[in-house]
Amino acid sequence: MANNNTEKPTVMVTNDDGIEGSGLLSLVHVLVSTNLYNVLVCAPDSENSAVSHCITWRRPIAAKQVDIAGATAFAVSGTPADCASLGVSKALFPSVPDLVISGINKGSNCGYHITYSGTVAGAREAFFNGVPAVSVSYDWVEGKSRINDFTLAAEACLPIINAILVEIKNQTFTQGCFLNVDLPTNLATHKGYKLTKQGTV
Repeated sequence: MANNNTEKPTVMVTNDDGIEGSGLLSLVHVLVSTNLYNVLVCAPDSENSAVSHCITWRRPIAAKQVDIAGATAFAVSGTPADCASLGVSKALFPSVPDLVISGINKGSNCGYHITYSGTVAGAREAFFNGVPAVSVSYDWVEGKSRINDFTLAAEACLPIINAILVEIKNQTFTQGCFLNVDLPTNLATHKGYKLTKQGTV
C-alpha cells in the first residue's frame, strides 16, 4: 500500500461525470479540507455517464495534469474503468493508493443500475486490481437538489471513508468485494448508515 503507519493514507478519486463534475470537485474539496489524506484524482476529461465497464482498446489514451487545489490530478481521455486502472498502475502516481473512491455521482446507483454505471465501474476496476474501493452516488432530484448538496454528501461519506481506512490499516477490510454507497436526496435529515446487500430491482 501507499503509506506506512506514520503517514497520511492516500485516496484516489475518479468518477464518470468528468473531472469538472460538481460531485467529484465537492468530494475532493472536503477530503483536502480535513487534512487527513493525500488526495489523488484520475478522472475522465469529459462526461462518461452510463458507459458501464467499457475500456478503451483500439486507441491510446492521454493523461493531462490539471489544477485541483490540494490534490494531484490528471484528466484522462478514457472511461472511468480506464482511469481507475491507470490511476492504480503507478504510471501517473508514485505509489498505489490505499483506497479508490468513485464519485460522487449525480444520481442514484442501486439495483440493476449498477450494471450500467460508470461510477460503479470505476470502483469495480480498482477492486479487480486488488485495491480497496467504494463508489458513491447522490440521489439528485431535478428542481429540488442543489450543487451544495454534493458538499453535504461528501461530508456524510467521511465516517464511512474513515472506517474503511481504519480497517485497511488494521488489515481487516474484506478482500472479496467493493462497496457501493447511495446517499438520499435530503441529506440534512438522514437517519444514519445501514449496511445491506445489493438489491436487484
